[in-house]
Amino acid sequence: MTLPAVLDDHALRRYRELLDAEDAAFDELEHACEDGDRDHFELDFAAWQRALAAKLDFLQRLGISLPEPARAG
Repeated sequence: MTLPAVLDDHALRRYRELLDAEDAAFDELEHACEDGDRDHFELDFAAWQRALAAKLDFLQRLGISLPEPARAG
């Protein structure tokens, strides 16, 4: 992973917001899964994916690149 030269307070605050949004979306997804609520699960899964994508897009715009994950062979 490479890091940009400067991570300022604004960037860290925004990243925290994105982490919190992802965490909240995942909590909803987890509840739907535990409750066996397929309709809400589908909606919550999509919301979690959007939150995760927003976080990863933000990191990319900051210049933080993540290595490709290892793939099962």
